Amino acid sequence: RGAKKAAKSSAIPANYPLTTCVVSDEKLGDMGEAFKYVHKEAGKPDRVILLCCDGCVDDFKKEPAKYLKILDDAAAGKKPQPAAPTKEKKH
Repeated sequence: RGAKKAAKSSAIPANYPLTTCVVSDEKLGDMGEAFKYVHKEAGKPDRVILLCCDGCVDDFKKEPAKYLKILDDAAAGKKPQPAAPTKEKKH
């Protein structure tokens, strides 16, 4: 069990594999600065996840494996499937 941290990000790193929010599929930066969430999992390195807003953190936490797979596939150069939000969101 690890503490999870969230903070505002000033820019999207060049090596980040997506340009959209992994949860809502909104373009990162369209709602202001991308929201940086640090996902911690026992026995694994911390992962920095960029989201369109802090409201997507709870949805990410509900299904982290689903969203991490999308990120990993994008990083591996596989064509990402659009994320299907768990509930309708109007940002």
